[in-house]
Amino acid sequence: MSAPTPPIELTGTEGRWPAGASVSDSVLRELAELAPLATDEQTTAEASRDWWPLALHWSLAGAVPCRAAAVSRPATTQQVAAVAALCHRERIPLTVSAGRSGVSGGAVPAFGGVLLDVTGLRGVGDIDETSGVVEVAAGTFGPELEDELARHDLSVGHFPQSFDLATVGGWIACRGAGQYSTRYGKIEDLVVGLEVVLADGRVVRTGGAPAAATGPDLNALFVGSEGTLGIITRAWLRAHPRPVAEHRAAYHFASFADGVEACRRILRSGATPAVLRLYDEFESLGGGRGGDGTTCTLIVLDEGQRELVDAAMAIVARCVDGATEAGSEVVDAWLVHRNDTSALQSLTRQGYVVDTMEVAAPWSRLVGLSEQVCAALGGVPHSRSASCHLSHSYSDGACVYFTFLAQPPAGEIESTYVAMWDAGQRAALAGGGNLSHHHGVGINRSRFMGEALGEGLSVLAAIKQAIDPHGVLNPGKLGLPSPFGDEPWPRASAGTVS
Repeated sequence: MSAPTPPIELTGTEGRWPAGASVSDSVLRELAELAPLATDEQTTAEASRDWWPLALHWSLAGAVPCRAAAVSRPATTQQVAAVAALCHRERIPLTVSAGRSGVSGGAVPAFGGVLLDVTGLRGVGDIDETSGVVEVAAGTFGPELEDELARHDLSVGHFPQSFDLATVGGWIACRGAGQYSTRYGKIEDLVVGLEVVLADGRVVRTGGAPAAATGPDLNALFVGSEGTLGIITRAWLRAHPRPVAEHRAAYHFASFADGVEACRRILRSGATPAVLRLYDEFESLGGGRGGDGTTCTLIVLDEGQRELVDAAMAIVARCVDGATEAGSEVVDAWLVHRNDTSALQSLTRQGYVVDTMEVAAPWSRLVGLSEQVCAALGGVPHSRSASCHLSHSYSDGACVYFTFLAQPPAGEIESTYVAMWDAGQRAALAGGGNLSHHHGVGINRSRFMGEALGEGLSVLAAIKQAIDPHGVLNPGKLGLPSPFGDEPWPRASAGTVS
């Protein structure tokens, strides 16, 4: 549950972008009366970044994209509301932050101002065992939630790769997906209701019923809004009985297309194994997946009641007809290494450009899209590799997850990063994919929002204007207009870290 590494050692730089909004001494005094406040350079710099891979390059150079003037650490919804109302009154940018495990720059205070650290809003409240609903504060980390639920023989079943670092509020704000989502759904499928603080300090409650027909779903308005429409302070999530049975299997396919077709048949047959992950030829070589460079590995794991697990795995066995069994030890190896990102961090420290990009698309477009994206990434100067795996499946399509690596000269790290994203993301959109499946938009993908949503972006902007008229909540994100300046990144001429 620690902050992202490596720690920042400031070198006198004012940041990668122009200085952000300042906060007057009188307002700082007011903020300090509302909740604990930090304004020192080291604390504000460390809090002003997340796991965005490009920001890690900057941190190695002792820089942050834009440093907040102050970090406020409320412990109650009332304190959050008071801070929001003050920033609304004074028209100060207010960026919400928690575990900072996001990889798109969503927690970076793009225009400075106040950073709201909500990790003080912590703990599990009422657990309705009969209905399977748990109340949890937004700053609660994944292990804390699951440890408490285990005492009641329950689980939410949401296990993202960032499980140890991420908070419940972050899961919801960025519309995350757990590694068992094919069985339990993405986070939006688990949300029953929310408590949200609006920009002017009003507190609203949304949802609360198993289903409703009371106008548009206001849960959906805030799920995935990345702190731009409101500040999530509390959530009610669906929980299920902890599984009593588990089954693991793995298979090798002659091609990625053959594996995709098997996954499609599994889902279209009604089976939803918790884990269904297909790796291309390159990714099947590592991680104990048993590939030889010519085959693609599918790992399958299901859990739950024995009868349901047996039925789901029987459908899997029928749908993978023609594949070669790889042995359950392949799944065992995945379980051991599934949250390990040390290799990516090591490559970043060595000066490589390395990142991941995940999009969802219909089954009919997945194979062609995967080929197009890998080709586009491989065509960027200094590119070294581009690979793919299928990670989350649905009846109508799936998420494909790309990992890319480049080795540019030291002076071209940022420009190469921008070029890789431009090539890969636009190839995905052209190939029938969406903008993001579970990593969100943040800063990194903001420039693609118009292409991805079309006129839908103007609808989102109108909603933003209606409930945050001063534009103080997380400005510079989701491609939305900001009163504090133009979209801060990428710059017209992205270059090296200085």
